[in-house]
Amino acid sequence: MFSWLRHHANRSALPSPPPAWTSAPEQSHVHGRFSEAPEEDCDRAHSFCARRPVEPSRLRPSSDIETIAKEGNNAWGLEFHHTDSSFTERETFLGAIHNQSKSHSGTGVVTKVETSKACNDCCLISNLPLMGGLYYRPQEHNRGVYFELTIHKMNGVIAIGTVCRPYPHFRLPGWHRLSAALHLDDMRKFYENPDGGQESGWGAIGGRPPVAGDTIGCGYEFGTGGTLFFTFNGHRLVPNAFKGLYLGDAHDVYAAVGVYGENAFTVNFGGDFFKWLPANEWGWRLDAHVGNLSGPRALGTLVEDLPAYT
Repeated sequence: MFSWLRHHANRSALPSPPPAWTSAPEQSHVHGRFSEAPEEDCDRAHSFCARRPVEPSRLRPSSDIETIAKEGNNAWGLEFHHTDSSFTERETFLGAIHNQSKSHSGTGVVTKVETSKACNDCCLISNLPLMGGLYYRPQEHNRGVYFELTIHKMNGVIAIGTVCRPYPHFRLPGWHRLSAALHLDDMRKFYENPDGGQESGWGAIGGRPPVAGDTIGCGYEFGTGGTLFFTFNGHRLVPNAFKGLYLGDAHDVYAAVGVYGENAFTVNFGGDFFKWLPANEWGWRLDAHVGNLSGPRALGTLVEDLPAYT
């Protein structure tokens, strides 16, 4: 993880995470495995968060709802936007994003991303939320939202997780407010942690970082107290990464992929078959939740179980 060195005198000024969230008790690190992100970027990010409050949840425009109804999970993709007009001294994203691309297997639709060796830390965010605060979020176990990332080249850093907007575009997810992520170079997990993160405790993957050909998934489970988890090549990693995240309906939550350096990967939002098999059921489809106002969160009515997705 290309983290950055921070002065201990500045650490006391960091905001404390919300008291509701909990993490498995793995070791926390003061610094990441690597320390190459400029310290001024950290200061700029804290200034950005102080000036730009988190957006409240909102209803999607009718054009988004129509697109979801027409394209289903293929409506989701990744995008990059400069969020800080003062950040002009260098570009942070050097690469290409191709949404609605044919998967390598030819069986579905994915988002393809390539970045160059000169690409600096940056955060790509989904165009639509994984969870819309004002939309249906069932409380049953074994329902939630999920997406997967398959590595084709990782000569830099890739991070996968979630954020609330706006998020500083020049930072990796997991480093700042309301953001959680797994950094794949050292398999450390982060939630609002601008230092070295925590050990994930997932020795089941062989004690190695992922390599080309591996698929890592990120999921959020409803009905279990806001559980964020990750998967590796179709297997759910235990223990869960975090619990107590994104409770309530105050904010919309987006998928996030952080990049640094030369990488190539695809992201599957459900347009192709997931390696983690439970996510192929209807209860995990993004288009079953975002844009759906017919659930108990909106009308106080029950929604019958949907059939299995095949």
